[in-house]
Amino acid sequence: MKVILVGAGAFGVKHLEALAKIDGVEVVSLVSRDPASTAAVARKWKVPHCTTELAQALTQPGVEAALLCSPTQLHAQQALQCLAAGKHVMIEIPIADSLADAQRLVKAQQDSGLIAMGGHTRRFNPSHQWIHRRILAGELRVLQMDVQTYFFRRTNTNALGQPRSWTDHLLWHHACHTVDLFQYQTGQQTSRCYALQGPMHPTLGIAMDMSIGLAVPSGALCTLSLSFNNDGPFGTFFRYICDEGTYLCRYDDLFDGNNSPIDVSKVDVSMSGIELQDREFFAAIRQQREPNASVMQCLAAMQTLARLESSLQPGKA
Repeated sequence: MKVILVGAGAFGVKHLEALAKIDGVEVVSLVSRDPASTAAVARKWKVPHCTTELAQALTQPGVEAALLCSPTQLHAQQALQCLAAGKHVMIEIPIADSLADAQRLVKAQQDSGLIAMGGHTRRFNPSHQWIHRRILAGELRVLQMDVQTYFFRRTNTNALGQPRSWTDHLLWHHACHTVDLFQYQTGQQTSRCYALQGPMHPTLGIAMDMSIGLAVPSGALCTLSLSFNNDGPFGTFFRYICDEGTYLCRYDDLFDGNNSPIDVSKVDVSMSGIELQDREFFAAIRQQREPNASVMQCLAAMQTLARLESSLQPGKA
């Protein structure tokens, strides 16, 4: 299957690493903003074509699908462009930065009949899969998820410390991971929610700290703290407080409440959540079925994010 990858930054490279481990998939074009850095990444990963224009990549011979790892603000526009060109598409989280754009994307997917999937990696991390399977088996019930998402981004840099050409967002990007996962693990849509944010950065124009609370009809709670001011370990750390045990998830690794490791090496065919996410996308295309984390399934998280954004506006608390 010939595919194109949009975005040659830190996360685009993570997908190139994952795709190299999946049989029957060939990246035939790499798209990104800077010609020199795009060409350098293409050479390293032996991608035969690179360009700064998505339209040009979409016309490469035999292309069936696109993976979008571009700036958040471009996700919906580029996904719609891919679907209009007759290509299946996976959009890195979030699928859009507004509910209206997410709804347009879902409609375009339904009209086209193509596969369109969101990059909700947490659904695929072996650690969270282990929890999900036990929930489905009736062995666990989530009472509360306590989540910390922390980075140090007082300057506009990516996960590798390199300058960014776009501005990240705590709510529409980083909170989306946890909002979706909480609703996925509980199997319910958020019924009550609130959001608080700290001061805006004077030049980046974004909130650097945020607190979010969610509740679902079962009574399960989610408490999420996010910060771009954290000078310490980066990443997202999940604590599941359940009726039968407490569990700590750190990306693909899992521990019990006393920090003893739990073996999740046999949960799936890989220990990489990104690789497993990519495998699901291509399997759905080949099997002509809805993927886990289809854009339709992602819409519930986008609806909750829109409610949270509204709660941040003066007079709507």
